[in-house]
Amino acid sequence: MSIASEFKQFIMRGNVIDLAVGMVVGTAFSGIVKSLVDDVIMPPIGILIGGVDFSNLFITLKDGASVPEAGYPTLAAAQAAGAVTLNIGLFVNSIISFLIIAAAIFAVVKVINSMKHASESEKSEPAGPSEEILLLREIRDALNKK
Repeated sequence: MSIASEFKQFIMRGNVIDLAVGMVVGTAFSGIVKSLVDDVIMPPIGILIGGVDFSNLFITLKDGASVPEAGYPTLAAAQAAGAVTLNIGLFVNSIISFLIIAAAIFAVVKVINSMKHASESEKSEPAGPSEEILLLREIRDALNKK
């Protein structure tokens, strides 16, 4: 068997294709969740705790080449100046994104497991005896009466 045919057989397995589809959908879902966190969830939380923009919540560890008197107004300005920063806000956003993705995956797995459990319980219920078995039982019972 040639390497090309082995590779083709490997790629055409259902598991590899399912994994590829899952990765594409997961990547798209990750982008949606990132936008949800950055654009919808974090701005109201920032307003509630005093107008903090979480994406610009950082600590300067080492100043860059040019330091404004009032400090760096944004994370982008600090990074452009070459400052070394501890990006707390971006980390908080990543944690919230992870929790949302984990909750969504948990919900999907829970639904799939409940559907599997329901189909397994349907399969495990014994089917009633066939008509032939019932007829044979009637014949047996009739013979036993004689």
